[in-house]
Amino acid sequence: MELTESTALIRLGISLLLGACIGIEREIHNHPAGLRTFTLISIASTLAMLVSIWVCQTNTHLINGDPGRIAAQVLTGVGFIGAGLIIKNSASISGITTAACVFVTSVIGLAVGAGMLLTGAAVTAATIILLVSSQFLKLGKGKK
Repeated sequence: MELTESTALIRLGISLLLGACIGIEREIHNHPAGLRTFTLISIASTLAMLVSIWVCQTNTHLINGDPGRIAAQVLTGVGFIGAGLIIKNSASISGITTAACVFVTSVIGLAVGAGMLLTGAAVTAATIILLVSSQFLKLGKGKK
C-alpha cells in the first residue's frame, strides 16, 4: 500500500489518541509525565516512521533504503529520555514505570506509523489495563 499524505494524517491522528490515552492514565495518577508528554512521544514516533517510509517510497533509486533505520534511532533517543526519568534516592528508585511507559508509547507510535493500527490500539489497551490494575490491586513498589 502506498503511503499518501491523507493516510499519514490519519495515522498521526490515531497515534495522538493512543498516546493521549496513556498520558491521561498517568495524569490521573499524578505522575510528572502525563498527557502532553505521552501524546508528543507517540506522534513524534509515528512521524519518524512515516518519514522513513516516505523517503524509501519516493526515492526508489536508493539501494540501501531501509525504513527501519529511523525507527532504530527513535528507540535509541527514547532510551536516553527514559534513563533520565529514573531517579535513585538513597533507599529507593523511582521513575522506572514512567520510563517503561515512554518506551512502549514510542513503539506504539512506530507501529501506528507503519500501519499496524489494530496492534497499536491493542498494546495501548493492554498498557492501560496493566497500569490501572496494578494501581487497583496495589501491586508493585508504587504502593500508595
